[in-house]
Amino acid sequence: MVDEALRRVPNSNGDKNIDQVNQIRDSLAIMGDNSTAFSLPQPHLQRTKLCDMRDAELDPLYVKKREQLKEVVASIVRPKIVQGKSLNGKEFVSFLEQILDALNKGEIPSTGSLVEIFNKGILERCLKLYNERMASMILPMPGESLQKAHEEHRQAAMNAFDEQHFGRHHAKKSVDKLDEEIEKVYKNIMLANEYQSSKLCEALYTRCEDKMDHLQVLRLPTMAKFNAGFIQCNQSFHSECVGPSKINYEKRMMKMLEKSQSSFIKDYNHRLFNWLVAFSLFMVVVGRFVIKFILVEIGAWILFIFLETYTRMFWSAESLYYNPVWHFIVATWEALVYSPILDLDRWAIPVCVIAVIFVVYWRCYGRRKHGSIWLLPMYNNHKDRHRTE
Repeated sequence: MVDEALRRVPNSNGDKNIDQVNQIRDSLAIMGDNSTAFSLPQPHLQRTKLCDMRDAELDPLYVKKREQLKEVVASIVRPKIVQGKSLNGKEFVSFLEQILDALNKGEIPSTGSLVEIFNKGILERCLKLYNERMASMILPMPGESLQKAHEEHRQAAMNAFDEQHFGRHHAKKSVDKLDEEIEKVYKNIMLANEYQSSKLCEALYTRCEDKMDHLQVLRLPTMAKFNAGFIQCNQSFHSECVGPSKINYEKRMMKMLEKSQSSFIKDYNHRLFNWLVAFSLFMVVVGRFVIKFILVEIGAWILFIFLETYTRMFWSAESLYYNPVWHFIVATWEALVYSPILDLDRWAIPVCVIAVIFVVYWRCYGRRKHGSIWLLPMYNNHKDRHRTE
């Protein structure tokens, strides 16, 4: 039937319309060289009501031809058999829908899904390589160093994936997914680094704060020891505190140190003045009743009178602390109290105990055994001299 419908029409007169029809028939013949065509007559004149008409109302020739068409289609189309059962049209459509759903869900392997499954194992190994290398780093560490290590280990993981992956189009998706997973891991490491940095810097800050508080209440006030502790604390903080929290804690550290230094300097001169007054009275007692050395007592009285009388009569507190004489006293005090060899603030009690033991020994046993060997004037004991005569 198709061959007859597509057969060329003779055109001996050179009619253009016939030539156009022949060209159409040639094109159709090329497209379907093994096709079957079947023509049906018009079923009824009222075409808009065809769906509502029964077969008895239709043209008998149309009904006959339609039945012949069914037989032709049934002879050409092979029935679809699934699990030994022939499917009709509705069952076949339902079967196709199930196949499409399975393909969309990835339940039926395809070329792309097989490539993704193959690359998934490679992606997990490369991600594990990145995790192991990042886990080997000791936190906290500076942010620049962490960023540099991240880029190096990320590039190593990407290079390992490029060497092992399969496919091109689907490998691009796997590369993007690997990069996304690496970024997630890196964000977690950044949070851990910030936490460890904050924890370390907080501990160092607290240690320096406690040290500054201790230096504020020294037994013997000494600027040299305070400055040494100040510098040591500042240097240890800058060298040991690392990570992203260092900048914030540096600002807190500088404020705390400046506040401690200002408070110490404010009380330093006043405490030193009181110590010198107490020391002068102590030496008066020692020179008078312990060693009975008149020059020590006189010197102690001169120092006491100078501090309590002369300075209050002729100098104010501010002018005293800026006077060269006071600077000389401060320099002498600093040299005696604190030096690289002896920290008198730490050893004040042991030194005092040793001095008391020495004085007691000298008073009880030294003078009886060796007699008096002083070349400078001392208090004379008239009772002892009378007994000697």
